[in-house]
Amino acid sequence: MPARLRRASLAEVRAARAAVADGSAGRPELKLLVKHYLAVLEEKAPGASVEVRVPPYAAVQCIPGVRHTRGTPPAVVETDAATFIAVATGETPWSEAIASGKVFASGERTDLTRYLPLT
Repeated sequence: MPARLRRASLAEVRAARAAVADGSAGRPELKLLVKHYLAVLEEKAPGASVEVRVPPYAAVQCIPGVRHTRGTPPAVVETDAATFIAVATGETPWSEAIASGKVFASGERTDLTRYLPLT
């Protein structure tokens, strides 16, 4: 059974967000924020009908609906770490991230607007 994602401490999130803001963030800060915000999304939208992927850091199944158990899920959201963090924090609106092509979303229930921002 895969390990569950957990929220980071407020101090860790603040420090990582400050590093992102000033352009000094590296893999550790990006990884911390991605895993933190995916854990928040999982809590805010429990379920298993959509897989949200932020390679190479983590993925989570969330959103109420038909449970996916094997193979490629019918509903997938995938993006890079910087875009996911920007969307999760409300810096970039979901619709803008989709329109720019920075977020790939296919299948039912992949519009995450109602769950954002994740702060």
